[in-house]
Amino acid sequence: MTTPALTLSVRAKRYAARRAMEWLVERLRRDPDRAIDTVLSWGKRFAVAEAHRQQIAELEGAIRKNPVMRQYVRRIALEVHPNQQRGVVFNWFINNVLLGIPVQRALAERLGHEVANLILIDPTEACNLRCKGCWAGEYARHHTMDFELLDRIVAEAKELGIYWIVMSGGEPLVYKRLFDLFAKHQDVAFMAFTNGTLIDDRVADRILEAANFVPCISLEGFRQSTDARRGAGVFDKISAAMDRLKERKLVFGTSVTITRHNVEEITSDAFIDWLIEKGAFFGWSFHYIPIGRDPDVNLTVTPEQREYLVWRVREIRTTKPYLLADFWNDGDYTLGCIAGGRRYFHITASGDVEPCAFAHFSVDNIKDKSLREVLGNPLFRAYQKRQPFNSNHLLPCPIIDNPQALREIVAESGAHPTHPGAETVLQDPIASYLDDVSRRWAERAALIRRRMQETVAEREVAVAATAPCSEEDLEERVLVGGGGDL
Repeated sequence: MTTPALTLSVRAKRYAARRAMEWLVERLRRDPDRAIDTVLSWGKRFAVAEAHRQQIAELEGAIRKNPVMRQYVRRIALEVHPNQQRGVVFNWFINNVLLGIPVQRALAERLGHEVANLILIDPTEACNLRCKGCWAGEYARHHTMDFELLDRIVAEAKELGIYWIVMSGGEPLVYKRLFDLFAKHQDVAFMAFTNGTLIDDRVADRILEAANFVPCISLEGFRQSTDARRGAGVFDKISAAMDRLKERKLVFGTSVTITRHNVEEITSDAFIDWLIEKGAFFGWSFHYIPIGRDPDVNLTVTPEQREYLVWRVREIRTTKPYLLADFWNDGDYTLGCIAGGRRYFHITASGDVEPCAFAHFSVDNIKDKSLREVLGNPLFRAYQKRQPFNSNHLLPCPIIDNPQALREIVAESGAHPTHPGAETVLQDPIASYLDDVSRRWAERAALIRRRMQETVAEREVAVAATAPCSEEDLEERVLVGGGGDL
């Protein structure tokens, strides 16, 4: 039977979009502003679901209200090699967002459970570094996924409308056939969390040739902070790798683990400006979670620091041409936790299917079942029936914000730990610590939510005197802009 992802309608749209993308790449260089408007117009035309059209309209509104967004898109237009403009941008925006999401939604209606938008896969657990507190630090070090299995997962993902595959590990660039995978699935947008130390001139050239792969380089801040966790000399290797990628006009991002020791450094103007100067386009920020190798609760951010991040990250997004995501504080944009197959899930190098990169529990192994089968497993269903885990989306996570939820999910689904020690997140003393810190953050998050709502009301009165504006529009301004003088 022909799958929804391969219907004649989808193929026709993809062909038309490919031709249009060739035209758009040329226009991007000549007139980036008009090209932005053109892309948004196409998005509305290709969108099938009303919710999908609304998302594009919201993006258009954000670009209109935030001049930095146009500056950011100009960076993509002028600083990115045409190969990646055609490859990464096309695959992610056209195949995954415009064409893939409607397929995912239609399948979800039929199957009775969510179909993810992206998959995080570990090709290997091998790594050339031994970073302190690595979330994957307690996985066995000998597992490497067979290429045939990895290829099957990606092929089955496309049948489900999933064209966004993210790699972690271990160190993904250790995997010998990684670029063979990119070449075989040229219609997929690939990204990898990498320590960056293996990106020499040869690897940088291969990334340019592949065109559909974006590295996301992990660091902890400047030299002292990065080398303290990752090893002496790592920061200089990372800096050199960034230079190689920028010289080739390649898109790359960064990944930072936020601890109570580096929270101000990695959000400082100096650090963000340095990343932009080095050529980085975006960054993922992960709050330290006490799991993995030698978990240390003293590295977790305090509730006070987390509140600082709420406002500071939003400020960065309105003042810097650099997109910084904060998974634990960005629940307003994702409507809560995205794990458990709702929007994403994790497959380890041994094949275990986990709900999240930080929740090391499983009931299925991808070696034994198809991708479609594992998406409906009891662990994912237990997640989805509880999502969102909190009505205040500043508390989205079942590990650090609603720890009782994870305990209930594991017990209900019969999930097993995927490595020795994974269960410690459910047990004292870590469980008691998570209960306490989540309670304190819930109290503070309630005050933050109240301030946001009060600001919406105040601005509604002020704006109503000069121009019509919806309450939804006002709330968006608060969330995107961080509340202005707050």
